Amino acid sequence: MSMKRKNLEMIRKLMFRLLPIQILLAVVDSVNNIVSSFFASNFIGVDAMSAVGLYGPADMLLGALSAMMVGGTAVISGKYLGQNQIGKVKEVFSLNMFITFCIGAFFTIAFVFMGVTGLTGFFTNDPTLKPIFSRFLLGMSIGILPMILANQLPAFLTMENNSKRTMIASITYIVVNVVLNFLFVNVMKMQEFGLALATSLGMWSFFLVEAQHFVSKKSNFKFSFKGINFKEAISIVTTGFPGAAGNIYMTIRGLIVNKLLEIHVGSVGLSAFAAANNLLMVFWAIPAGMMAVSRLLISVSMGEEDRQTLTDIMRVMFTYYIPMICMIDALLIIGAPLLTSIFFQDTASEVFSLTAEALRILPLCMPFSIICMHFTAYGQASEKKAFVNILSLLDGVLDVALFSLLLTSTFKVNGVCMANVINGIITTLFIVGYSCFKNRYFPKNIDELMVIDDNFGVPYENRIDISVNSIDEVVNLSQRIIDFCKEKGIDDRRAFFCGLALEEMAGNIVEHGFTKDKKKHSINVRFSHKDDQIILRIKDDCIPFNPEERIRMSENDDVTKNIGIKMIYRMFKDIDYQYLLGMNVLTIKL
Repeated sequence: MSMKRKNLEMIRKLMFRLLPIQILLAVVDSVNNIVSSFFASNFIGVDAMSAVGLYGPADMLLGALSAMMVGGTAVISGKYLGQNQIGKVKEVFSLNMFITFCIGAFFTIAFVFMGVTGLTGFFTNDPTLKPIFSRFLLGMSIGILPMILANQLPAFLTMENNSKRTMIASITYIVVNVVLNFLFVNVMKMQEFGLALATSLGMWSFFLVEAQHFVSKKSNFKFSFKGINFKEAISIVTTGFPGAAGNIYMTIRGLIVNKLLEIHVGSVGLSAFAAANNLLMVFWAIPAGMMAVSRLLISVSMGEEDRQTLTDIMRVMFTYYIPMICMIDALLIIGAPLLTSIFFQDTASEVFSLTAEALRILPLCMPFSIICMHFTAYGQASEKKAFVNILSLLDGVLDVALFSLLLTSTFKVNGVCMANVINGIITTLFIVGYSCFKNRYFPKNIDELMVIDDNFGVPYENRIDISVNSIDEVVNLSQRIIDFCKEKGIDDRRAFFCGLALEEMAGNIVEHGFTKDKKKHSINVRFSHKDDQIILRIKDDCIPFNPEERIRMSENDDVTKNIGIKMIYRMFKDIDYQYLLGMNVLTIKL
């Protein structure tokens, strides 16, 4: 297997290992929306279902603000992790928690006021729907604060390799929501308020399960008001805004689409589109999870200036993610009537046929959206602000709103669905067109499609990137590094030290890390020379192993124990270890 293929395979395994938790996180809200829609349509009525749909733009706005903080924080934290600045990541954590608390508190107060006073004309002026929606909004306001805070924590749990807590929190949320919906709606007859209150209390349970880790001794991330660097707030917002702008635009788009459906189809159209959206949100969690994994890895790669890994992330997206989504799309289209029956049992009703038709069209935009999401994440991390802002504007509101205006009067609900698919095609063409414009020719490979800056990372001729799987390969690579150093004019002393460091540290991983379990492991070695600085980075997917801690633990033991590691730590003063995203990362600078 070639060096590039080995690196690609390591990235693929890492992405798919992190993917289930991220999908689960993304699917939680979707599952609970389905729960709410099920109880609304089956135990309250179509008008309650319309209230769920009318809340969509508000949910999108809150999601946009949350996504802005998640995106900006993940990108900046990832870069700091790639640069081995864990102290900076802790500062970003405290700042993120403070800002998101303020955002959540503001909207909680605002929505309570609107729900109590009935000032909800911004969402609907229908005299029948308005009081129903006010009660629903009041119940939803109780869960705004934990929702925004809880959305921030999974990224930090992933950094600490504790994603299982996210899974526990997600399952807790779903169980609590189902039980409370049955109690409030079916037993206590609390109608729309009970419907929303069940979701809000479920979100509180989700947040509290996650937050428990961050108040324990196991977490490196503790909230500290003294540790807040408010200067980073601007960086978080400016970095996160382009990606989150799509959600803000979706808020506007949602209001436009709801108004068009209300005019051309009526409440049955609102109910059908809301039902189709809520059903598909479960499956949209898969692209969302894919994007969350890739965004964090892209950010770390940017911090490490690792060009190969950066492009490999996109290769995994095109060669594995897209085919997976296409298969899921086919199943959704075939199963559209069955899915529709979850909400509407009368197959002869108009709302049933409209929902089923929507479920046959909307999935077609998913593959295009995965491409758009990944290039948005890359644009954020690489600070291609004009590119990301235009892409977000097209994807978020412009395409869908424009084509919905043109098609809804003729094709009704199908017109809105078709507009979403057309949007996917246009955004993909924009990505290719941007590459053609910047390169002055049609892109022939991933590097050219991504328009990676020429000065990004260490030039190929000044670095070695290779994966090793045996002690013989480690020894051979050690000699190769020594020869490489001599070719670059590095003195014999430093060249020898570099080869020795690689042989000792990577050899220790092969001898001990590879034998701790029955899994197949590999080591990714990156050796670079830039501005007279030598950097040796050794990354492996074995169990956590901090060499410095191992030295401290064996201080009073036999002096010959771990002698190789001790020798390297005496020879090199700048050594940094991290257990990052389930991988040991050792960086040695000389």
